[in-house]
This record gives sequence, C-alpha cells and structure tokens, in this order.
Amino acid sequence: MAKLRLSIRLLHLALVITFGALLASIVSLYERLVRHDLMPLRQRLTRWFLARLGGALPFRVRVEGELPTQPMLWVANHVSWTDIPLLGALQPLSFLSKAEVRGWPLAGWLAHKGGTLFIRRGAGDSSQVSQQLTQHLQRGHHLLIFPEGTTTDGLALRTFHGRLLSSAIDSGVALQPVAIRYLRDGQPCSVAPFVGDDDMLSHLLRLLSNSACEVEIRLLAPIPSESRSRNELARHSQAIIASALRLNAAETEQVEAA
Repeated sequence: MAKLRLSIRLLHLALVITFGALLASIVSLYERLVRHDLMPLRQRLTRWFLARLGGALPFRVRVEGELPTQPMLWVANHVSWTDIPLLGALQPLSFLSKAEVRGWPLAGWLAHKGGTLFIRRGAGDSSQVSQQLTQHLQRGHHLLIFPEGTTTDGLALRTFHGRLLSSAIDSGVALQPVAIRYLRDGQPCSVAPFVGDDDMLSHLLRLLSNSACEVEIRLLAPIPSESRSRNELARHSQAIIASALRLNAAETEQVEAA
C-alpha cells in the first residue's frame, strides 16, 4: 500500500511539473515575440502552478489572517523548499533565492521564469541586490524573502538579516510577516524540514512516502516601514514571527546589527 501511494504521488507530481514546464515555455516564447515584460502575467501563472504543485504534496494547509491588498515585502521563516509552493499559492509573488537554485535542473529554470530574483551569498553585491528589490517593489509587485537566509528545523529562528529589508524603506512599502509551521499530531513535523546535507530527491521521496502533515500559515499584521531602520524592521518582524510560532527568546537568535 505504501509503495502504491508513493507511485501515485510521484505520478501526480510529475504531471504537474511537466505541465508547468510547458506553460513556462509558452510564456517565454510569447515574451520573446512581443518583446515586452510580462511579469504580472508570469506572477499570476506562477501562483496557479504553485497551487497545483502544493496540492501534489502531502500537506493539509490551514491559512490564518488576511492577504494584503497593496504590494508588500513579505518576510517569512524558512523550513523547507516546500515553503515556496505553499506561500506562492496564496498570492502572485516573486521570491528572492540563493543563486545556486538557478542551476537546479528544471526547478531553477521554472523559478527563473516565475520571476524569482537570485542572490549570490558572500558576493559583496548587497547594495546592487537591494536596488533590484526596490525597483521590483516600486513596480507594484509583491516580493517574498526569507530573512534567515537558510532553512531550519522549525524549532528555532535564526538571525533575521536586515540588509535586504532596506528595499521596503526605499520603496515605501510595508512588511508582511508570515509564520509557517509543519505539524504532525500537534507536534513539529520532523519530515518536512529540508536542512543540513539533505538533497532534493531524498527529501522528496521521504516526504511523499509519509502520511500527510498539517501546515499552519499565519499572515500577521503588516509592519509599516516609514521612520524605521532596517534593523528595527528585522527585529520587529523576527519577534512577532517567533511569537506566532510560540518560540521563546532562548530559541531565537539575535538580529544582526545594522
């Protein structure tokens, strides 16, 4: 029975990814023909695709809070690569991701076509990246970043890096903090986190082989960026996300200095 369940889930996932690749190819070709940036269309189609991708994963998702009606810089804690389809299904979004993802077979190409912005860690180009994020927000597009810069097991929050939050200040948009938790029988799920030396294939097979777990997504009160420093925004968003995740101070690293 377990092998049959895994086979069905793999087939479902493969069909969704194949259709997503076909859709991205069509949009890419059309974009070349009209020679025009179709970011709003790409974001809407990406949301549609991510909703189907999330639906192919063994999750029962519960969303609390209100979706923002104005473009915002979304900030969320980061547990797994699955955060992206689950959060991306909520609203047309672009993501900021590490540059290595761009090189992932198919997934990196799909992320690029969906409007993901890539950053090379340690490259010393944070100012240039911040300008790119600011321009993206000023064009009226939602953008989501993971201020921890890496995934965790969901039992603690790592340092929220404030450097990229200056894009919210420069573009005059608010922050939309988001808390995401993976639960199994009311306790933190040990299968969902994608951490350490885990590889995509092993994690995917482990995830699909297990029974469905619950995912709790909480959209918290927006944080105005006016008259705040990037470090204040990082500290505030980190604190309220930690509170929503029911983490205490001992389980939360300190925010970096501005």
